[in-house]
Amino acid sequence: MVSGVEYSPIKCREDPKINHVMPTSRERVFYQVDYPPGIFLMEVIMFERTIKLIGEDNLNKLKKANVLIVGLGGVGGICAEALVRSGIGKITIIDYDTIEESNLNRQIITNIKTVGQKKVEIALEKLQNINPELEIKALDIFLNEENINNLAQYDFIIDACDTVTTKVLLIKYALNNNLKIISCMGTGKRLDLTKLEISTLNKTYNDPLAKIVRKKVKELGLPLNIPVVFSKELPLNNEKDIASMIFVPATAGLLLANFVIKKIIE
Repeated sequence: MVSGVEYSPIKCREDPKINHVMPTSRERVFYQVDYPPGIFLMEVIMFERTIKLIGEDNLNKLKKANVLIVGLGGVGGICAEALVRSGIGKITIIDYDTIEESNLNRQIITNIKTVGQKKVEIALEKLQNINPELEIKALDIFLNEENINNLAQYDFIIDACDTVTTKVLLIKYALNNNLKIISCMGTGKRLDLTKLEISTLNKTYNDPLAKIVRKKVKELGLPLNIPVVFSKELPLNNEKDIASMIFVPATAGLLLANFVIKKIIE
């Protein structure tokens, strides 16, 4: 098995004297409503407006869904948060990086106090603080040929990493195991978030990263109609160091999450 930290959901406790659920002290919520025993009261309140938008049946689909997200940087961090706030009940997060000062201008999981800490540990704490009922695995690993087959089955895989070999490996793994996947292409060196769109790998353009990934996937004899988020905007410079601000990566992360949510409830 892949080593990692797995956290079980926090359960509410029922008060046998009254016909509603009392949250645990950690949840710090007490709100008398006429819901049947056994319902997690905090979740009921948290997703009240979500239910009004998509309905209870669709929320239940999201709560049962199991999603893998690889990469917790400018794209993946906000994607993971959007998934949890939208009701995804099971999630596995993978990242091997440590937070650096240069991440602070765009990566939503970071702040000055988290510099030097592992991204998976910070993301894990943040996501559990959003929804304590979340079932989450945090794997502090670099995904490669040796460990990828130890992963579980997922309803969706989200590739939010920036390593070409890992992107191609995830696409290969998903297609070989009949798993749904969406991959994010390049978001660095770009400023216009309105140029982002969801398409397929074979239809991308103005994206050097997508060109490389497309070539390698084609060499493996795999189909190129894989859903991707990419930018139509040409890179603003050709410097070796990747320039970036929050706007394009964060929007790409939201597009990834939105795509997955809609696919699960359709």
